[in-house]
Amino acid sequence: MRTRVQAVLLVFGILTVAAFAVPLLLFTASDRTQQLVLARSSALDRFASLMDQAAATGDTSAVTAEARRYTELYGEPLVVTDIRRVPVVETGGMRAADPAVARLIDAALRNQTAHPRGPLRPWSRGHRTFAEPAGTGTRVTGAVVLRASVENAAHDITRRWAAVLAGTALVALACTALARAATRWVVSPLRRLDRAVGRLAAGLPPDRTSAGGPPELRQLATGFNRMASTVTAALEQQRRLVADTSHQMRNPMAALRLRVDALHTHLPASADRTYTGVTTELDRLETLLDDMLALATAEHRAGELTVTDGADARCDAAEVVRTQHRRWQPVAERAGTRLTAGAPGPVPAACTDRELTQITDILVDNAIKYAGPSATVTLACTTEGAFVALTVTDDGPGLSADELPQATTRFWRSARQAGTTGTGLGLAIAEQLLAGRGGRLRLAPARPRGLRATALVPRARPDGGAP
Repeated sequence: MRTRVQAVLLVFGILTVAAFAVPLLLFTASDRTQQLVLARSSALDRFASLMDQAAATGDTSAVTAEARRYTELYGEPLVVTDIRRVPVVETGGMRAADPAVARLIDAALRNQTAHPRGPLRPWSRGHRTFAEPAGTGTRVTGAVVLRASVENAAHDITRRWAAVLAGTALVALACTALARAATRWVVSPLRRLDRAVGRLAAGLPPDRTSAGGPPELRQLATGFNRMASTVTAALEQQRRLVADTSHQMRNPMAALRLRVDALHTHLPASADRTYTGVTTELDRLETLLDDMLALATAEHRAGELTVTDGADARCDAAEVVRTQHRRWQPVAERAGTRLTAGAPGPVPAACTDRELTQITDILVDNAIKYAGPSATVTLACTTEGAFVALTVTDDGPGLSADELPQATTRFWRSARQAGTTGTGLGLAIAEQLLAGRGGRLRLAPARPRGLRATALVPRARPDGGAP
């Protein structure tokens, strides 16, 4: 944001400076050109007056001597002619017979003044030619042609432009410094606020944002600090409640199981069914407690990764698939399910092998549990663009189109799974673990039947981070 705001301010400053600098440059060039024209016009007027006097007296010595002294002093050639186009004086190698000079002489004898048009520029070179008639009123007695060099004028324009551009550069630097200071003053509090919001959204204690910047931002920071204190206290109470609950529930449940097991030997055979129901419910409660704690841990871990990035994590997803296939093969055989795996070559993923193992455990356990006996479960690892795709596919009953969006909802279970054990938290845990790494869980029907669960994890770069 700072870069964008600073760029806008700089563009505005540059346009403002240019709006003053460009007219000033054009004015200085035009002014120096006008000075050249006025100076040479004054010289032409002088020689025209001398030629008019020479025409009246018949003595051309004064105009001749003055023209030669002018050329010696300024190095600019002159041609003066009488009314019959006869040269009175020619200096500096310029001749009245030259076609360009002859055209100017003809125009001057028609009482037309010829002054060059267009302003000079620093890169202007060569000369400009001026022509003026001699005489008074409509009576023309001769013509004067002057060829003036523009080198000195162009040099003066270059010097003036350099001064203007140097001043413009200083103003531009001042605008840049002012824009940086202004954007830092406005954006720095926003950055601190953004970091604090990110930590708060991740469930971590946010840093208190210091007051700074405009009054509106200071007021916003104060309000955020109050809100963050309240939310942080609530989150801490929630975490403490989960931790205390887990600690307090485990001990009574363990004691209850010991007492139930001790009673088993004293129960009649007719109570076996009740005893089995009690132990089953105890198992279910312990599993539910473990899953709730796993979900809370996954959420907290996802929040930490949102802030800390965790870009140094790396594992071989193909090796995890092969290891998980060996571990779950006996479980699948006992359930009457055929488990196959395919993971050719190393597939680097931007997560830890522990996280990927936990995700695989959830997906494979669900597939074996809900696909039913005689089903086939396939565990595969491939790549999809910037992601590693760990896919578990089964040919069981699967989920309907209406059930797929609800599958990751906590404690949700399909009506067709009422006879199976489970808490409905597995996919929610996997989704949180994947979200922490910038991945996602994708559920889709398998063809011709079944369910395909795909865990998408960012691929690891060669240097070990996520792409």
